Amino acid sequence: MITITLTPFVHNFKSVIGLKFPYHFESKEIIKKLDGVRWTKTHQCFYIVYDELTIEAFKQRLIENKFIIAGNEPSTVEQNRKGVITDLKPLNKEKVIVYESFIQSLKGKRFSESTIRTYGGFIRQFLRFTEEKEITLIDAIDVRLYVEWAVGKLNYSVSTHRQMVSGLRHFAYLYPACAINPDAIYMPSKDRKLPVILDIKEILHLLQVTKNLKHRAVIAMLYGSGLRIGELLNLELKDFDFYRNQLHIRNGKGRKDRYTTIAETMRPLLKNYHDTYKPKVYFIENPKGGKYTAASVRQFLKRNCKLAGIKKPITPHDLRHCYATHLLENGTDIRYIQELLGHSRPETTMIYTHVMKKDLRLIKSPLDIGLNNISLRNDLDNNVSIT
Repeated sequence: MITITLTPFVHNFKSVIGLKFPYHFESKEIIKKLDGVRWTKTHQCFYIVYDELTIEAFKQRLIENKFIIAGNEPSTVEQNRKGVITDLKPLNKEKVIVYESFIQSLKGKRFSESTIRTYGGFIRQFLRFTEEKEITLIDAIDVRLYVEWAVGKLNYSVSTHRQMVSGLRHFAYLYPACAINPDAIYMPSKDRKLPVILDIKEILHLLQVTKNLKHRAVIAMLYGSGLRIGELLNLELKDFDFYRNQLHIRNGKGRKDRYTTIAETMRPLLKNYHDTYKPKVYFIENPKGGKYTAASVRQFLKRNCKLAGIKKPITPHDLRHCYATHLLENGTDIRYIQELLGHSRPETTMIYTHVMKKDLRLIKSPLDIGLNNISLRNDLDNNVSIT
């Protein structure tokens, strides 16, 4: 039997538990397949994100697989980007019940797993922040202090701040006994940032420098069909319809199905990829079976962008932005683009009108106009003959 030592540390601004044990191939393979287990190159060990609500179940899985457990899980810690660590006490039994009830209510409303995980994380953090204070006594001051702490200490972005407020509002609606007015929680305005767009030449060069066949197929699908990262990871082989040149996106954002296009020029690449890797269920699969991870896609995309000499910060979602912008520049009606992207509102699709170059190229800078006028005037003066 192998002994696993549970070692607490902070990784990527989260409290985690390292799983350290003497090297043993069979044990390593078992650990890799447990839910929630990840590998960190920085600390050279497997780890799980600490959660006092699930740690006991994870320990039980280790015991069932004949491991001996040593060490203890930590009290929860959070870390901001400047390295400041703040200790927060674990939830008491009353708040554990409240938290689990909140999660069940989100599931009952059919929220997505991602939304439940995000809102649940904020509420668990908020309940820890209020420490031993009873639920019925939590008020608007507690919310304000928590938001100030989270934004200041953990350096949350505006989008994360908005998600946090949404989670708090849902919590306040669910527990009207607490003295929180959900409508009074301040929601910051959205950032009005324009998407990062690559030129088509940059896209093609990115594909050329991507030597790994699977990685090239993934990048081509993200751009060629305008997929979200989650849609790509959930894509199954049965969703491809090469006769109609269509891709069936199932249960996309907002639980909506839609059809989008498959680039005809991608067919040889997709066939080569399929014949080489032989995926069984999903279009892109983990080497040990099951879905691929979003973190892996982001990692190899960043690496290949660097090889292509692309200095812009590119994410998988930026390739979707490029797809939409290039369609618009090539004259595709914006209503069709809205349908292909799966946008509920045309206003969401309209953002691409701000980044397309087709009309911007027709606009001349006043500096160019002024210099051209001066140059033309000089030419006329020089050509005037004096008699």
